[in-house]
Parts: sequence; structure tokens; C-alpha cells
Amino acid sequence: MNHEALLTDLYELTMLQAYFDEGMQDRAVFELFVRRLPEARKFLLVAGIDQALDYLECLRFTPDELGWLADSGRFSSAFLQSLRDFRFSGDVWAMREGTPCFANEPILRVEAPIGEAQFVESRLINLIHFSTMVASKAARCVLAAQGRLLVDFGLRRAHGGEAGLLAARASHLAGFAGTATVIAGQRFGIPLFGTMAHSYIEAHAREADAFARFAASQPGNVTLLIDTYDTELAAHRVVELAPALKARGVRLAAVRLDSGDLAAHARAVRAILDDGGLTDVRLFASGNLDEYRIAALLAAGAPIDGFGVGTMLTTSGDAPSLDMVYKLQRYAGVPRRKRSEGKATWPDAKQVWRRRDAHGTLREDEITLADEIRSSSESTSLLAPVMRSGRRVAPRESLDALRQHAADKLMHLPPALRALDPPAQPYPVTISPRLRALAEELDREPH
Repeated sequence: MNHEALLTDLYELTMLQAYFDEGMQDRAVFELFVRRLPEARKFLLVAGIDQALDYLECLRFTPDELGWLADSGRFSSAFLQSLRDFRFSGDVWAMREGTPCFANEPILRVEAPIGEAQFVESRLINLIHFSTMVASKAARCVLAAQGRLLVDFGLRRAHGGEAGLLAARASHLAGFAGTATVIAGQRFGIPLFGTMAHSYIEAHAREADAFARFAASQPGNVTLLIDTYDTELAAHRVVELAPALKARGVRLAAVRLDSGDLAAHARAVRAILDDGGLTDVRLFASGNLDEYRIAALLAAGAPIDGFGVGTMLTTSGDAPSLDMVYKLQRYAGVPRRKRSEGKATWPDAKQVWRRRDAHGTLREDEITLADEIRSSSESTSLLAPVMRSGRRVAPRESLDALRQHAADKLMHLPPALRALDPPAQPYPVTISPRLRALAEELDREPH
């Protein structure tokens, strides 16, 4: 990831100099959370924590960055000199990636000298916001697909290269089988999927020649795109080609549909392939898909075995942003509470406790002060220490382990949260009496 210190908002630096000038070095507690869920979301799936911890561990100001800041004329030489040794030395608590979360629940808590804790705000939101947004969209696709293969096809319309790479990771964590983004295979070990474009078919004089030559070039990955001209005619050509491929020991894995009435084409192609003895050849569909179209195709009985989801995944098209914020909750041992209209915060360091029923299904959450304890037989705390004194407290968790965690948590969502339509009632998240009392006490203090 990009860990340049100047990948931040200007006000992080101006506040950092002001803290420096005032000698303010006491410890602060900041928490990152989403104020409210988008209307199209019943829950969010936490992602991006690993990238956030990488950022905190690697944060440094380079000589070139300090030189540029000096040339800008905005900052004092004494302040810039202090940045030469700037490091994040704080402690961090976070929800585990792949955990469902809800509005106002702290996803991540930072405790550090106020300058350090303040400066990291913009990049922490940037990393966790995007990955959580995409993972949440991907989780909805996973629930809609009912166990069918899902592949991320979204790099080309992602909002930049880093976005495409992080979307591949977030969607895989949420349950996608793999991605077409090659660097995600190198960087994260995510399985790669890919076939051909229509241009490859068009570049050959005859569609059947394109099929045969691609199969010869890629004998271990024969998935043929069959909707360039006439989808059903192309399916017949696949049946005609199959015996020659089989004689050479080449297995035809799948055909891909990318346009038109996907349900109708899928039914027609499935019949053609089955009549030709190709019952084991899978049907894969792509083309502006999202969870709603996937659900509609399956409800219509379309015999589709897998889906490629692109633009609507990597841009989270129906909910392209989250109201994610990072707010001061305590400074110098004193709880703090923002009281802005429509943006008030619950004060002090907090914990989230999750209760489940006898079957493990989520029942309700409670937001408490960090030192409040709930019975472990009834509740589970969601925020755990992940960094002490600027270093991770445990080795990096594998993506496979996080993926399994997400799968388990999605399986235990209440039925109302697993469905795509809006629930009659939101998932219950309560505020502990002690936390409410503290907020009321702070509201009575003059400012």
C-alpha cells in the first residue's frame, strides 16, 4: 500500500503543529465508527484493519517530504525538525476483519499522544472505509448467490489501482472465490480467474477458430466467451469442438455469458450443452451484475453456476460511501463528547458486546464504556488489542482465516439481515446506562 506521510489532509498537519506549539502531548483516545448505515445496508462487514496497521507501523516522514513542507512556508522549522523522528507509538483495539458491525459501534480505537492519534485520522478512514464498503457489498452478493461461484471483475472501473487491489482483497475476505486482478494473486495469494474478451473472438475470421486456438493456448483454463455474435449458435460450436479437445486431453471447463437476457440464454445454452453430452461444462455469467440481479436470475431459475461482479462491486454502486468518522473521545484522562447537531458522539473509550441466541444467531449488541464487563457466557466483546506501543501484538492473520471468520459470521446473521429487502426493524444496538449517564453529565458542563 501507499504509506507516504503526506497522503493526508492539510488540517492534520496544521493541528499537529498547533499541538506542538502548545506543548500538548497528553494521551488521547480516538474511535473510528460509522454514524449511520446507508439505506441500502442492514449491516457492514469490517475490512481494512490489516492495511491500517501496516500504515501505522510504517509511518515516517522522508527527507523529501520534510523538504517540501519546509518550502511550502506553512510550518515552523522547529516543528519540521520534530517530524524527523515522528513515529506512531500508540495502542490500537479493533474488531476482527470479517465481523458484521452496525451504526455507532467503534470499529477501531486508538490511544496515543494526541499529535500521533490526530495525524493518522485521514489515512485510517481512507483505508478502512473503502475496504469495509466493498466487503459489505460483496457480502450481500455472497448471500444472494446461495453458494455459487463469485469472482471479482472490477479492476478496470475501480477508482484507481489501489482501489482495485483492495477491492479484490475485501471481496475475497467476504466470500468471493477469486479475482481477475493479477496483482491481488501476487500480493495476497487470491485465486485468479480470467478468460478472454470479445476482441479476441473478433480478431479471428471465424468464431470456431478462435475457440479452438484459445483452447490450444490455454489448455488448463478453457472457458469460452460465447455471446460475441449469436449465443446459441456459439454453444453449438462448443459442442462440435468438444470431441477434438477431449482427444487432446483438454477439458472444457465453462462458457461465459456476458450480455442479453442472461436467464433465457442460460436456459437455452444449458439445454444445448446437455444435449451434446457436456453436462459438466459450467455456465458463468457477467455483465453489470450485482446482488439484486444475481438474486433475480436465481429466482427465475437460471441454471448459472457462477457470476463475475465488476463495477457495482468495486464502486459499491448503490451505496458508494459510508458516513465513517474518527472522533476524539478522551484527552488527558478526561472524557470528551462532541455535541454538534446531528453529529453528537458517545464519550470516552468504549467496547461493543454482542449477544447471540442458543443457535449462535446474532440477537443484539450493546455499546458500553471500555471498563464495563459483561458475562462471557452471554456476550462476546468485539474490540480486541491489536497494537501496543506502535507494534502489532500478534503475527498477521492469514486471509484464509479471516475469510472463514466472515463466512461463519454471515451464516449466523438473523434471517432479516440476510435478505436483500429492508428489514421491518433494524438490528438492535443499545447504549449502556453508564455510558448514557456519562454523556448526560458532560452535557451539563459549561463549554
